[in-house]
Amino acid sequence: MQRNPFELAEKLREKFGTDLQDVSLAFGEVTAVVPLSSYREVMLALRDDPEWRFEELIDLCGVDYAGYGNSGMEVPDKRFAVVVHLLSLTFNGRLRVRVFAEDEKMPEVPSVSDIWPSANWFEREAFDLYGILFSGHPDLRRILTDYGFVGHPFRKDFPVQGYVEMRYDEKEKRVVYQPVTIEPREITPRVVRDPDGGDGR
Repeated sequence: MQRNPFELAEKLREKFGTDLQDVSLAFGEVTAVVPLSSYREVMLALRDDPEWRFEELIDLCGVDYAGYGNSGMEVPDKRFAVVVHLLSLTFNGRLRVRVFAEDEKMPEVPSVSDIWPSANWFEREAFDLYGILFSGHPDLRRILTDYGFVGHPFRKDFPVQGYVEMRYDEKEKRVVYQPVTIEPREITPRVVRDPDGGDGR
């Protein structure tokens, strides 16, 4: 039997109190916003406390809130966050936990890879794509981009065409990096119309 999300939200508020900045319920899913200072403590309790038993971390990702709120939604006061999705097999329940990094220039959040080993590669991915550092991570290095890659491609201020491109050079017999050579161009679709008012078919 699945745990009632309303009951889960209420129990989280009762148990953690000021250790949570917010608990919300939307589309049948509970989201808890945890302060950076109590992130590790709350995560350990969510795994180990018999009341919660979130045995599995099924996803962890970075979020860049720069420019967020253009659609009228509330804008967070911090730019980078880490969002973790937890699963309790014991109680058949899910929980989303969000923690914000304090420093926009060098965002850092404690690693939970020692709590849930599945977080290891997810944290490496968030580091690679968003530049979020995970203190205490055993092997924090790029996982998707090349070792010499400059920047973090999922940040909203990263240019769409990137900074450099790579290609194989026949003369040098190796891969070389060079400035991006894409020329901006406008692509206008060509529409063929039938003079009798049809669409040409």
